[in-house]
Amino acid sequence: MFGIVVEYDFSGDESEWRDAIDDFIGHINADDRLRGRFSYQVNIRNDGGGRVHIGQWDEEETLTYLQSQTFFSEFAGKVRNFAGGAPKATTFKSITRTDITRANRD
Repeated sequence: MFGIVVEYDFSGDESEWRDAIDDFIGHINADDRLRGRFSYQVNIRNDGGGRVHIGQWDEEETLTYLQSQTFFSEFAGKVRNFAGGAPKATTFKSITRTDITRANRD
C-alpha cells in the first residue's frame, strides 16, 4: 500500500471546506476503478484549525488514474487555496497496520 499525508492550517468557511471534501469523496466512491483500490480520510486536528488528509492506494497505476481525473485536479486546487499555498505533503509506503473493529457493546 502506498500513501500520502497532507497537512495544513485552515481558518476559512467550514461549509465550503466540507462541501469540497464531500464532493471529492463522492467522486471516489462513485468510481468503479477506484473503489477498493484508493481510500481517503480527512481529519481535523484537536486544535480545531489544522487539517490532515490521508490517502492510500494499492499501486501506482491507481494513483496515475486518479490524478488524471478532472475532479482530482479541481480538488487539489481547492486544497491549495484552503492551505493558502502548497500544503505539507509526505508520501509513504505502508508496511503493516492493525484493523479497526468495534466491540459489541450490548
